[in-house]
Amino acid sequence: MDQELEQLRRELEEKRPLAWEALPDIPLYMDQVLTYMDRQLIKVDGSDSLTSAMVNNYTKSGLVPRAAGKKYSRDHLAYLTAICILKQVMPAKDMALLLEEETAGDKPVGELYEEFCQSLDQALHSAAGEMEDYMDQAALSRGALHFALLSYAAGLVSRHYVRILRQSRPEPAPTRREKREKKNRHTEAGEGETQE
Repeated sequence: MDQELEQLRRELEEKRPLAWEALPDIPLYMDQVLTYMDRQLIKVDGSDSLTSAMVNNYTKSGLVPRAAGKKYSRDHLAYLTAICILKQVMPAKDMALLLEEETAGDKPVGELYEEFCQSLDQALHSAAGEMEDYMDQAALSRGALHFALLSYAAGLVSRHYVRILRQSRPEPAPTRREKREKKNRHTEAGEGETQE
């Protein structure tokens, strides 16, 4: 047990996604992307592996730009790295908001990716340092509780930031479907009143 914890602590200290300049600068096919992404992330078990269906869903939902043909660029790897990490702690609609906010300016994707990696580095170092007090069998439940509470606190802060961001944005115009549903609700409400 102690060895497993030590291995995780070491990974938190040492394993990082590759820097922007080290990402492949040639387009990759889907199977290459999936293999590559396995090396980008710290994994606790196999359930958090990226699949082609997930990549397609992220593309359809607008989280990831469309591939050029069937080839994925360095930009795609940067987006997928961020999404694979963030999906562990936030819903897709919040990720979409953050990605849209971060990419709205003139900063290149590479610069945004490097900032993301720096923030991730700080968080992983912090978590590894926090593990020091919970490295033996007797401290497992206390350690699990401690990190669950840290996650809770950080989640509260993150959700609050996202809420403020969402409130500061102009409300999107209603879609045709939303207009139709609203009209139907008003029509149904009007019919109900005349029947009484």
